[in-house]
Amino acid sequence: MAKRVAIVNNKGGVGKTTTTIRLAEALAKEGRRVLVVDLDPQGNASRRLGWTYNPEAPQLTISEAIQRDADGVASLVVQPIGWDAPYADRIRLCPARLELENRMSEAGVVGAHRRLVRALQGADDGFDYTLLDCPPSLFHLAQLGLAAADVALIVTEPEYDAYEAAIRVRDFIAHRAADLGNPALTLAGVIVNALQANLGSHGFQRDGIRETFGDLVWDPAVPRRSAVIDADESALPLSAAQGGKVPEVRAVYELLAQRFLKEIPA
Repeated sequence: MAKRVAIVNNKGGVGKTTTTIRLAEALAKEGRRVLVVDLDPQGNASRRLGWTYNPEAPQLTISEAIQRDADGVASLVVQPIGWDAPYADRIRLCPARLELENRMSEAGVVGAHRRLVRALQGADDGFDYTLLDCPPSLFHLAQLGLAAADVALIVTEPEYDAYEAAIRVRDFIAHRAADLGNPALTLAGVIVNALQANLGSHGFQRDGIRETFGDLVWDPAVPRRSAVIDADESALPLSAAQGGKVPEVRAVYELLAQRFLKEIPA
């Protein structure tokens, strides 16, 4: 079975999805097989990985797998990504569309928070890692991911609101993991994203994050670079991105992937 990693924060716009797909890319370049599970109804991870919905021949998504509430049904929604890269065949996707929001109405159903656990049972056995791209929430869809995960990885920007939201995630895991039927869930690390070194406030908040989370903070911090934004917008791997800063950001994610492999061995 793959090692499952929930990528989380209680605030939107901090770079969870970017981190998910760029870690998947860097891990695939290292020869690891990675399944990305898109748990955000916005479906940004799905689009950025080059997946497109075909209304003429509708594909199943993670929403249908969760709704089925049956062992292993996620295997029916695993699909290739759309990138043209030599390592792209080592990345697979359980895509999401807005319809995933309908699963929120099932939150009060007995055992609903364990439906993703059931759906993934056996479905990710052929992978080294399953990356669960959670929505910016601590409610039902995020709880599905946390219930299914072996570890959580927080992504935060060096800004006050994002920092506070990261603390809420840490505390939720500490106090509520058992309520999700996953008492062994731990926090594996914190990635600081979109750092602007020339902003004094970013340096101040980065230092606060380090003081609060200590050795859980992974180096290097990811600098804010237009090359990453452009690659995300164009649904491209970094190996196909253009710009003078591309080698820098590619190296950053490759270093983070090395830390990932050290901290979360498959």
